[in-house]
Amino acid sequence: MGAGHAHRLYRHGHSPVHALPPHCKLTAVLCFVVVVVSTPREAVWAFALYALLLAAVAAAARIPPGFLLKRLAVEVPFVAFAVLMPFVVPGERTELLGVPVSVPGLWGAWNVLAKGTLGVAASVILASTTELRALLLGLQRLKLPPLLVQIAAFMIRYGDVVTDELRRMSVARRSRGFEARGVRHWGVLARTAGALFIRSYERGERVHLAMVSRGYTGTMPVIDEVTASRAQWAHAAALPALALVVCLLGWTL
Repeated sequence: MGAGHAHRLYRHGHSPVHALPPHCKLTAVLCFVVVVVSTPREAVWAFALYALLLAAVAAAARIPPGFLLKRLAVEVPFVAFAVLMPFVVPGERTELLGVPVSVPGLWGAWNVLAKGTLGVAASVILASTTELRALLLGLQRLKLPPLLVQIAAFMIRYGDVVTDELRRMSVARRSRGFEARGVRHWGVLARTAGALFIRSYERGERVHLAMVSRGYTGTMPVIDEVTASRAQWAHAAALPALALVVCLLGWTL
């Protein structure tokens, strides 16, 4: 899988959550999200308990609340969609702060916000405690098709290469006194995009030739064999197991 690759969401640490094998954490997060999505939206108290469970995991991982909240900004488009639902969804009407809104729309907005926020929070905690390289190894350990794992690995690394190339081109433009200020500069930006595509394509060809010359035949060697003990699986299963109990209570109460 190559050398380690850090990402902006990752927060270096030595907590019990950091120490769990990546495939255990991936499985736990997936099961937790499935349980949350399966919970009836009317069980408002259940979602509060899910939030407390995630808060406990974040505390065990030593993730500051501010760090977690900032990363939740990625769900802003879903929040905007949810805010519109009470005004566009047809059905029984009621008043909220003097404004007529749809009752089904309110429940739909709550459903999207609650489940979406919990899912994003669980994903942020996973990303904050697991390096990208470890995530890829975890996916491989979970028997995800090797080709998909390779595509994900190349996409992550190649994205950084393209971004760095674009940064160098931007520095070169500014060093020559160029600064885009209006429509008349769109031509320059379009030529920059074209040059970036050509450079990226050529870089990809060189990387592929280098890999082939080193014996690449379509599969990547596994350098680290990630294993997990029964105790580690049990620790990882605690979150989805407790969530499942809450979900069952939500359907029965």
